Amino acid sequence: MIKSINIIFIIFRIFLGGFMIYGGVQKFENQNPTPIEVVDKAEKFKSPEKENTLQKILYISGAKQTGYFWQVLGICELLFGFLLILQGTGFIGALFLLPITLHIFLFHIFLEPEEISELIQTGALFGINIALVLKEREKWKHLLWLKPIF
Repeated sequence: MIKSINIIFIIFRIFLGGFMIYGGVQKFENQNPTPIEVVDKAEKFKSPEKENTLQKILYISGAKQTGYFWQVLGICELLFGFLLILQGTGFIGALFLLPITLHIFLFHIFLEPEEISELIQTGALFGINIALVLKEREKWKHLLWLKPIF
């Protein structure tokens, strides 16, 4: 029983780590659009019924336009994904990925609520990440509740 649970967590680590590595590589695949290209693209979605699409375009394009945020996010996804896959650093990788998977999940809740399959996928990734961190709670639970000295 314990061995099969460990295998499940190994699969979780490989799945989440691979997904993050893939996402990190994708951040460097395409050239960032120019501000004029972003404005032109956004103009097509100015109607009230396409407001969600406009929000997504502006949000992602804004992250790319900073000149650093999109790349830093990609580097973090790559690095933390690799840490997660490696056996000795899996916990620290899962811990560092937690805010990233939370952000991805919240992005889909608030900007793509109609995409049920995306919500399920990102919710599963966030759930897997939480499970990986909670599995190692013996390593960090003492940080949450310190016994008084007196």
